Amino acid sequence: MPEAGNSCQDLTRWKKKKPPVRRTVSQICPPPRRPLTVADIRPGMENERLGVVRDSMFQNPLIVKAELGKPRERSCSLPGINFNYGLYIRGLDGGVPEAIGHWNVYKQQPTCPHELTRDYIAMNRGAVKAGLVTARENLHYRQLNDIRISDQDDRRLKKEPPSLPPNMTFGIRARPSTPFFDLLQHRYQQLWVQEQKATQKAIKLEKKQKVILGKLYETRSSQLRKYKPPVGLDALWHMPHFQKVGPHLATFPTEADRQRAFKAHREECAVRQGTLRMGNYTHP
Repeated sequence: MPEAGNSCQDLTRWKKKKPPVRRTVSQICPPPRRPLTVADIRPGMENERLGVVRDSMFQNPLIVKAELGKPRERSCSLPGINFNYGLYIRGLDGGVPEAIGHWNVYKQQPTCPHELTRDYIAMNRGAVKAGLVTARENLHYRQLNDIRISDQDDRRLKKEPPSLPPNMTFGIRARPSTPFFDLLQHRYQQLWVQEQKATQKAIKLEKKQKVILGKLYETRSSQLRKYKPPVGLDALWHMPHFQKVGPHLATFPTEADRQRAFKAHREECAVRQGTLRMGNYTHP
């Protein structure tokens, strides 16, 4: 029985939970890290220096080095533990009780009077009528006669926004879908062929409808262009004992082909260049 009593006491102790300990932000977060000083530097550290060492050297982020296994120091001194970061907004509405009790309505603040724009056209017109031409005279006239444009005239000069239909949709229209069936059926090729045929047909009709002029007579200049001056052929010189010897090589099928080729050569001699009238590529 005493053992059962002890077990009940343990069970009641287990059921009773301790209340959670509330900790402040300053207790949870570690204290702010202050910048390094000369007193914090120990032998063997990365920021150990020789010569004159000042505390301002450890506040320059370009000089301070990161210690092994530690984050880099930002060289900025942070406020104390009791400092609250952020913007403190003071409640002006009274909180929840004030909102439940009555509704606080803010009164609209009076707007400052709108300054009317100056009517330079009317002032320039009045200055010209008064005989004032120079810039100094115009300045004095504007100081004495300050003409302003009334609100009604100002509204009349302003452009009213265009009236848009209620069902208008703003934005860019979507691109139409690609006609895959026309591409697969070569529809665009057929249309192009039809256009080319229609163009050729129109050109033929235009040529037929042209007025045929009368007979064209040739002039002296046109005849001279077609004229081929005859070329005098000199007999080639041959040695006396080779004059009666026939050729050993015949490159033409017949004698008629040979004469035809020589005739064409003689006709083209007038326009050919070179010593033998055979072209620039030949040599004597």
